[in-house]
Amino acid sequence: MNDIRAIPKRYFHIFLFAIVLILLATMPHYLSPYAVIVMISIFMYTVLAVSWNVFCAPTNYLSLATAAFFGVGVYTSAVLQALPLPVVILIAGLLSFSLGLLVGLITLRLRGMYFAIFTFGLSELLRHAMIWYEVNITRTVGRWLPLETPVTVYYYMLVILAITVLTAYLIGRSKYGLALRSIGQSEEASAHMGINVNRVKIITFAITCFFMGAAGTVMATRWSYIDPALAFNPSVTFFTAAIISGSSGAF
Repeated sequence: MNDIRAIPKRYFHIFLFAIVLILLATMPHYLSPYAVIVMISIFMYTVLAVSWNVFCAPTNYLSLATAAFFGVGVYTSAVLQALPLPVVILIAGLLSFSLGLLVGLITLRLRGMYFAIFTFGLSELLRHAMIWYEVNITRTVGRWLPLETPVTVYYYMLVILAITVLTAYLIGRSKYGLALRSIGQSEEASAHMGINVNRVKIITFAITCFFMGAAGTVMATRWSYIDPALAFNPSVTFFTAAIISGSSGAF
């Protein structure tokens, strides 16, 4: 009986998601150019916030590395600008995913403020490492990028947003989502129940990093110039966390 009642609700969520997506897809046809640019920024922060929320909200881990993965995407767009944008987005996402795996393997045994301090330090390390590389190796600071039209960036960001929300929805209602909530309650109890705590944390964390990197790649095409201070801007991290703290804190 419970399953029968759940089916219409599930279909309602899918129907509502499709309607909202269709409405967003038609908005560039009647919005002003400025409004389209504003919507791009809204989409970007929504992708970052939803990605952050998927892992951090249920597990009670405070990640301050959003700017690190976002910046990886930004610089991937600059370095590989000769390639088609969909290919660059995929590569940037995979690079951020790989970095997320590495960070997870190293740090997800830490808890509380220690994890937060390390992840924030990672963003700062990447920012200063990129500054050192450009000053001492390339002998310049910053890079120029070819601009995409606002409408093109709008649709790329909308696709990433849709995939991010759908992924968050599926994870939240899967055994991984249940495991993450269990970990947030008690990691020791979760391990005793048979959950591979480290694997669940690392894989989920890396998946969320993929979308942060993809968002950075697309957003970079709206900027004619990037540098390490812009790509790895700490305000991206704190603004993303502030969005979640100002909401219910759960997706």
